[in-house]
Amino acid sequence: MTRLILASGSKIRATLLENAGLIFDRIPANVDERQIEEPLLSTGVDPKVIAAKLSVAKAKEVSARNLGAYVVGADQILAFEGKRLVKPEDLNAARQQLMSFSGKSHALHSAACVVKDGEVVWEGISTAILNVRELSEDFLDWYIERTGTEILSSVGAYQLEAEGVQLFDKIEGDYFTVLGLPLLSLLSFLREIEVLKK
Repeated sequence: MTRLILASGSKIRATLLENAGLIFDRIPANVDERQIEEPLLSTGVDPKVIAAKLSVAKAKEVSARNLGAYVVGADQILAFEGKRLVKPEDLNAARQQLMSFSGKSHALHSAACVVKDGEVVWEGISTAILNVRELSEDFLDWYIERTGTEILSSVGAYQLEAEGVQLFDKIEGDYFTVLGLPLLSLLSFLREIEVLKK
């Protein structure tokens, strides 16, 4: 049987794959994401390219330790007003970020790849545009109190699969993209290589 590995510590990515019926191991990659990003950011590279490079770096690192396995790497970049945002450090930073999103839109770029024996055998990327409704101070007080530090695991400080859905008035793009994985195209590739039934 072909071994499949998810090179990520993300609970939501693991849940997406489990819910799709995949059997896999989870081995988080040991890479310094900031070190990979910095030279790219300084040259003004498209955020999609950064997400793709990070997903490949993660998968290759895990692949080097697990020969013969298909390793899924993934990364997500949030682009807002010409900047690339990272996960907020604390709830105060999360609140400030959410208030800055109020009444505006931002893009989430979700990249994934599959690596076998150090070689990239598939890559995919998808983008979602999220329009945040006008947010009141009262709503943000309620939201932060309800969600707590859970939202700090998300680059946008929201979880669309939970109460974070209340932040938005419109989303263009794939639900799975927002959750951090171009899932449908990944599943299509896994059928091609017969990890899943056709």
